[in-house]
Amino acid sequence: MRAKIHLEIALKKVLTDNGWDWPEKAVIEPPKDKKFGDMSVNVAMMLAKQAKKAPRAIAEDIMAAMENDVLIDKVEIAGPGFLNFTFAPSFWHETVGIITDAGESYGTSTLGNGTKVQVEYVSANPTGPLHIGHGRGAALGDSLVRIMEKAGYEVEAEYYINDAGRQMLILGGSILYRAKLEAGQDLPEPENFYKGAYIADIAKDVMKATPGLLEMDEAEATELCTVYGKDVILEGIKEDLAAFGVRHDVWFSEKSLVTDGKVDETFADLTKSGMGYEADGAYWFKSTELGDDKDRVLRKSNGDTTYFASDIAYHDNKFKRGFDLVVDIWGADHHGYIPRMMAACEALDKKGGLHVILVNLVNLLRDGEPVAMSTRAGQFETLKDVVDEVGADASRFMFLSRKSDSKLDFDLELVKQKSMDNPVYYVQYAHARIASLKVKAADAGTKAATVSADSLALLDTEYDMQMLKLLDQYPDFVEAAARTQSPHLISMFLQDLAATLHRYYSNCHVLSAEADVASARLMLMNCVAGVIKNGLGLLGVSAPESM
Repeated sequence: MRAKIHLEIALKKVLTDNGWDWPEKAVIEPPKDKKFGDMSVNVAMMLAKQAKKAPRAIAEDIMAAMENDVLIDKVEIAGPGFLNFTFAPSFWHETVGIITDAGESYGTSTLGNGTKVQVEYVSANPTGPLHIGHGRGAALGDSLVRIMEKAGYEVEAEYYINDAGRQMLILGGSILYRAKLEAGQDLPEPENFYKGAYIADIAKDVMKATPGLLEMDEAEATELCTVYGKDVILEGIKEDLAAFGVRHDVWFSEKSLVTDGKVDETFADLTKSGMGYEADGAYWFKSTELGDDKDRVLRKSNGDTTYFASDIAYHDNKFKRGFDLVVDIWGADHHGYIPRMMAACEALDKKGGLHVILVNLVNLLRDGEPVAMSTRAGQFETLKDVVDEVGADASRFMFLSRKSDSKLDFDLELVKQKSMDNPVYYVQYAHARIASLKVKAADAGTKAATVSADSLALLDTEYDMQMLKLLDQYPDFVEAAARTQSPHLISMFLQDLAATLHRYYSNCHVLSAEADVASARLMLMNCVAGVIKNGLGLLGVSAPESM
């Protein structure tokens, strides 16, 4: 926040001039109650011992030293020595010039300083179409990538293809079973298999592609169905994500960890560091050394590796690719797995290099009634179904409207409503409203003012100040969203900005004001529209010109 930076520089100069060091516990922050100004500072109270003076006396000294700062309108001392600062309108007017000059780059920062980050998200088993829960993780990951890049990180987006293990065998067996039914064989229904209509469609396709499928050895036929089904489903997943506006730079195969020797390479690293060992014909991770209740088997005595082994090897591979930080987005049901994975990263000498974000359940509703979802039973609303019905914009904004680890009710009918009760519509309409205003201005021959002291001075109402102060906060929200990996902060900001815009529009005449005032307010509206579009872009949501 510019106000905080300005105050910190000014206050530190005052302290230096008085021979005082900046106190470690000094805090500069907006007061909870806006009647106390723009910024509140406790520095005088923190200086008492060092300066050997009463906090209020120190506050008076500071206030006197800063009385010539033309960007500060008022300084007040409250309570035992708090300093409350109110900035001059001219300070907030600077925001217009900053936004105008920055254009689309407004909000960009060097927070990340080129730190290499990998964000892995969705990574659903290629055993069926993506459902709405996957959509929430996809929107979160894709938006996080956009935000972190805006904040100066070097980011790579990755999808981990779970193309090995038991679920893939079940997929292959399910397709082969349906193929046999299609051929007229009368077979009992397996206990554990995928039932969706998409399985029957794949079975028909694989029989056409491989006429001799049912004459093959069972194991060979199952493997063929597994690979064929995985490829078809994965292609569908890629198409659905593309339609949802989601980017992945790398599609990483779990199976490649074994075929490329990455698992064995990781085992060798663990053995060398003393964190892996052989016992009872199996290979173990010495996780008790890192707080686990028992050591974990990575390779069973029959030679099969565990899921945990693949996960360790995968993260080892991530770090060996040069990432400083890896971010995993998991379903909330995996929360118990986090300590174990953190311990594995520590064993790989990458303590603190992994951050896990949990995504909670999405309760899909239609007019308030739950919609049943079960991938294996074939009773689910796919992500494609939802996007086709309500659109990618509405879906993404709703997914990002709350903190990812909180449950989310997604009512299909509510999201389609064109009303101010719909948060997606509420924000997009704010942008469209300004676009409409600009068209009317052009028809009336009114142009936005250029940034100057005279034009900025006309932005003098309380509503102008509210808008300018909020626009000034946008870069801080971007940095906070990147630093805490919380895209919902951008959604919250945009809803606040939209509310402020609608309130401004109701209280301040724009085109019907005097000509020079109308031009000045149109200049401000251009800034608002630019920031709304900027923020929506970070969420992967469009900013329509009309609605």
